[in-house]
Amino acid sequence: MIDYNPKNWWKFIFYFHKADTFRKLMPAMLGLAAYTAVFAYIENNILHYVPIKNPLTVHSLVGFVLSLLLVFRTNTAYDRWWEGRRLWGSFVNNSRNFALKLATFLPENHPAKETLKILIGNYVHAVKDHLRGKVHIENLVFTEVYDQDYYKTFKHIPNRICQAIYTEIHQLHKSGIINAEQLIVLNNEISSFTDNLGACERIKNTPIPVSYNIFIKKIIFIYVFTMPITAVLEYKFWSIPIVTLVFYAFAGIEIMAEEIEEPFGTDANDLGLDTIVKNIKGNLAEIL
Repeated sequence: MIDYNPKNWWKFIFYFHKADTFRKLMPAMLGLAAYTAVFAYIENNILHYVPIKNPLTVHSLVGFVLSLLLVFRTNTAYDRWWEGRRLWGSFVNNSRNFALKLATFLPENHPAKETLKILIGNYVHAVKDHLRGKVHIENLVFTEVYDQDYYKTFKHIPNRICQAIYTEIHQLHKSGIINAEQLIVLNNEISSFTDNLGACERIKNTPIPVSYNIFIKKIIFIYVFTMPITAVLEYKFWSIPIVTLVFYAFAGIEIMAEEIEEPFGTDANDLGLDTIVKNIKGNLAEIL
């Protein structure tokens, strides 16, 4: 995720980075400009068609409908991005609440504090890697009980870590360190971890329906590649930059929607999960 100042207009008007939509669309824009130039040359220098009345009327109507579709597409993608951010904000809050309650309920210097601090930190780290496709066990922090062998036979590592947290809490209750009321309070915090993970998995594993995605791309393609046929009658050679800019606007919106609809990766517009996990671990270390 890129940190930036949204009020600095001039910087972002003339700034390009590797994830910039303009950079990604540049080859297609150049091809479309050449395609339009061919139509403009044929019309103006060879065929000399008589301009028809209001040649862009159909494209104006279709463009309005296409704009509505793209607005819905972008809003849907942003809702997924924002829901992902809210879920990770919940991870931050729940881990703090869990740590604060543990710090209060457990005796001073009790060894379970250190164990649970490690397990909670491992959990959010594993959730981040899990949402990105693969958990690297070697990046976790091991304890005497929960070592590498504890994790290596499990495919869903976050569930395995959550099981370890439940085991530790159960043992604390069984030994009388925490009472039944405190057990219920702590159980709510642990359950919230699993709920958040399930919601994140829902976002990751449920993309926009493929038929809807394909339809928008087809409409953009048909709209843009038929536009030169009528645009050159109205604007002559000026149709080259006009058609190119229209393509940039429509295709750019679609690409931005594609980038943010799955927000847990490592692209520039994805959520800054590495920073969030680092902050959670820092909070745990300070509280416990």
